[in-house]
Amino acid sequence: MIKLPDLKTADIKGKRVFLRADIDVPLDNGKIMDDTRLSESLETLNYLLQNGAKVVLAGHLGRPQGVGHDLSAEPVARWYQNKLKIKNEKLKMIKIGELDAWEISEAVFVLENLRFDPGEESNDPEFSKKLAGLANIYVNDAFGSSHRNHASIVGITRHLPHYAGFMLIKEIETLSSLLDNPQRPLAVIIGGVKIETKLPVVEKMHQIADYVLVGGLIADETKVLLKVQHEKVKDRKSALLVADLNSEETDITSKDAENFLQIISLARTVVWNGPVGVTEGKEKNHEIATYKLARGIVDSGVYSVVGGGDTIGYLKKIGLLEKFSFVSTGGGAMLEFLSGDKLPGIEALIR
Repeated sequence: MIKLPDLKTADIKGKRVFLRADIDVPLDNGKIMDDTRLSESLETLNYLLQNGAKVVLAGHLGRPQGVGHDLSAEPVARWYQNKLKIKNEKLKMIKIGELDAWEISEAVFVLENLRFDPGEESNDPEFSKKLAGLANIYVNDAFGSSHRNHASIVGITRHLPHYAGFMLIKEIETLSSLLDNPQRPLAVIIGGVKIETKLPVVEKMHQIADYVLVGGLIADETKVLLKVQHEKVKDRKSALLVADLNSEETDITSKDAENFLQIISLARTVVWNGPVGVTEGKEKNHEIATYKLARGIVDSGVYSVVGGGDTIGYLKKIGLLEKFSFVSTGGGAMLEFLSGDKLPGIEALIR
C-alpha cells in the first residue's frame, strides 16, 4: 500500500494552501453538466477552511489553445461560491501574484484555467515557481490528473511542503485493494474508444482478474490482438470475453450483453471503465447494452468500482451513479494505476 503524506499532520492554521483539485468538468455554453468531480473536492476544501487555512484552488478545464473564454474557470468558481453559500453579488477577478483568480471570499480563491499558460502542461520550472509562490503548503486532491507530469501536479512539489487530499487517499486505497486483495470472483469490464490507454490495463488484468470483459470500439478494433495478448500472458488467471458489435456498429450484441450479465451475476467485485456502445440519444434507452450492464451491476449487489468520464456521465444521467460502491474521479489515471504504472503526481508526493 502506498503511504501518502497525511494532510491531518500538517499545520495549516493561518497558512495559504494551494489545493490542486479536479475541476475538469463538462461544460455546455458555460453550464456545468456534471459536477461529480467538484463535489468530491469539498471534503478536503472544507477541512482546510475549518482549520483556519486560506485556499487557492486550482485546476484545468479541457484542452485550450492559449487563453479561451469558453474554457474559463468562471463557471467552476460560481459553483464553489454556491456550494459554500457565499453571497457575493458579483464574482470578482483579481490578481494573485501574476495569475488571474476568482475571489470567492476572503479565504477562498479559484485560479483561472491553468492550461491557459503553456507552462502548465510542459511542467515549466518557472511556472511551477509562480504557482508555488502563491502558497505555503501544497495539497493534491486531483487523482484524475495525477498521471500527468504537469507543473501543478509535479513541479510545484519541489518548492512546497506537500500532502495528499482526502479524495486522493481514498482513490489510492480503494484501487490498491483491488490489485492486492479483491473479493473474488473479480470481473473487469473495459469499454470505450481510447484503445492506446486501455490495452495495457487489459493485459494487466489478465493476471489479476477472474474475468476480463471487453466491449465497444476497443473490442471491435483489437479483437485478434486481445486474444493473442491473452494467450501470451504467463500465469494468467482470467477468462477473456470479447464482445461483437451489432449490425449497426453502435453497440455490442444482445447475446454478448447477456453473457456479460451472467458473469456479473457470478462476481463479487466488478470494475468498470468505458461504455460498451453509443449512449447518446434518448434520456433513458433501456435497450442499449451499457444500460443493461449498469442495471445488472446495481441489482446484483456486487462491490462495484466505476471510472471514466463517459461512463460516469451516463450513469448520472440515468440515476444509477450513487448506487455504485465507489466512483473514481480518474479515467486515464485509474487505468494507468490499475495497469501497474507509477503516476507522476503520486510519486511527487512520496519522494
